[in-house]
Amino acid sequence: MGQARERIGVASRQQQKFTHTAGSKSFARIANEQEATSGSNVGRIQLFDITHTKKDGSPITPEAAEIMEKLREKRTEYETSASSAGSAVNMADIDNQVIAEVFGPERYGRVRGTS
Repeated sequence: MGQARERIGVASRQQQKFTHTAGSKSFARIANEQEATSGSNVGRIQLFDITHTKKDGSPITPEAAEIMEKLREKRTEYETSASSAGSAVNMADIDNQVIAEVFGPERYGRVRGTS
């Protein structure tokens, strides 16, 4: 029984495109620590960048680098369209829209866009 579960786990981990560098810390804890040091709120896109870069600042994989670039491009598009429309838009709303567009819709019981 244990060996079957191990094979399933190994196969599942091999299907992952990339992992995160958070270790055993929760993403909420990492965000709180970053907010304490920087003094500003950490959005979902910034949290993705933090948890998917190495200590030297480079992305952990080329796939992670591509996603980071897409997130930045989409965020810039949303920010310029919001500023040209003259409406006050919450940055968290923009982050949520960008994450949903890049990673796809959220599914019940699954976390996406974090690892």
